[in-house]
Amino acid sequence: MENKKNTQASLFELDGVPKLSQAFPLALQHVVAMIVGCITPALIISSAAGIQSGSKEQILLIQSSLIFAAISTVIMLFPIPITKNYHIGAKLPMIIGVSFAYVSTMQSIAVGHEGNGLGTRGLAIIFGAQVIGGFVAIIFGFAVEKIRKLFPPLIAGTVVFTIGLSLYPIAVRYMAGGSTLYRVNGEVVPFGSWQYWAVAFITLISVIIFNQFTKGFLKLASILAGLIVGYIAALFFGMINFNSVINAGIFQAPSFLPFGIEFEPSACIAIALLFAVNSVQAIGDFSATTSGGLDRMPTDKELKCGITAYGFTNILSALFGCLPTATYSQNVGIVATTKVVNRVVLGIAAIIILIAGLFPKFSALLTTIPSCVLGGATITVFASITMTGIKLVFTENMGARNTLIVGLSVALGMGVVQVGGALQYFPAWVKTVFGSSPVVIATCSSIILNVVLPKEEKK
Repeated sequence: MENKKNTQASLFELDGVPKLSQAFPLALQHVVAMIVGCITPALIISSAAGIQSGSKEQILLIQSSLIFAAISTVIMLFPIPITKNYHIGAKLPMIIGVSFAYVSTMQSIAVGHEGNGLGTRGLAIIFGAQVIGGFVAIIFGFAVEKIRKLFPPLIAGTVVFTIGLSLYPIAVRYMAGGSTLYRVNGEVVPFGSWQYWAVAFITLISVIIFNQFTKGFLKLASILAGLIVGYIAALFFGMINFNSVINAGIFQAPSFLPFGIEFEPSACIAIALLFAVNSVQAIGDFSATTSGGLDRMPTDKELKCGITAYGFTNILSALFGCLPTATYSQNVGIVATTKVVNRVVLGIAAIIILIAGLFPKFSALLTTIPSCVLGGATITVFASITMTGIKLVFTENMGARNTLIVGLSVALGMGVVQVGGALQYFPAWVKTVFGSSPVVIATCSSIILNVVLPKEEKK
């Protein structure tokens, strides 16, 4: 009886193997929810670095994103045992993917000080910083009980809010055409043309309709569905070129250090701070998963093993050309909504993502998505990130002290970055650390203010 129960486990049990007929559609839900978010940072960062759309380098970056998102997910689901009381991986139903939280900072690094794009060297600098960030996350994981006090919901919310705001210009730039301009009827369409905006708004409106006026699978896959509609619209405008798909290989395994690795101190500091913040965000995702799916809070052991796994897998990913990963909140939402916590279901999702990443033609097909389609699809994601930050902030009492912390931190972060040349006479490392992204300034300001300012008396 025990064996039968184990082989035909319920979808609502953490362990055991459910029926494939039940597990596969649910696994597909997770794939649909994460795949657009997983590949989009690779498209944005490669474009910022000046890497040609549809090139072998861009295809490789997308491949690595999918492959190591899958591997990271498997490690999180089915941990690697180290000692009796410690294993790498939380053993919780989580999906890992390339994170938008790092995009604005990575974009600034990839563009370089001259603003022309550093090419593959920009990617090498990012991967070097990612390795350092991975070690920061590992340290955070082992000291999670003590360090997490520096990142209460007020601070984490301020940072997430700033991340959301910093991503808006990226989305709007993409909606207006992005860095890769397209031909319509044989003529190059300049940046900001109505054709880009038309396709972007068709995509955006489609996402809203699927999200608000449908149920079940379509609602869950609203971003993907909207992206497909936008892609079809772009086809009619003649923006799609399939040459990269035709020229791409059939199968390709990931390679070690495909873009090299370079450690630039300023980039390392900027990315490392984000890893600390994302470690806090991971605590929120772990808590949401266990409370929503398992009706309990995560144990200290689960948090320690999960966050150290987050650090370990990012070091591994960096060595094989995958951009920084993190827990995916949208997939946490699926677990909390459906109560399906079986690890095999999410494991099947990881296998599907892995297979997709091993075939360059699939990755090449993803590179054909025009920037305006991506912009129209992702601006809702960025808006959601911003609102998540606001929700986190308002879990705390918003008196005069906390209002000052949030308001001043966001003002300094966004203000410095938006004013071009505000740090032009500072050393290069200062400009990279504090001038490349508002997130770093907002993080540092909020932590310092929270420590220095006297606590408000509870009424």
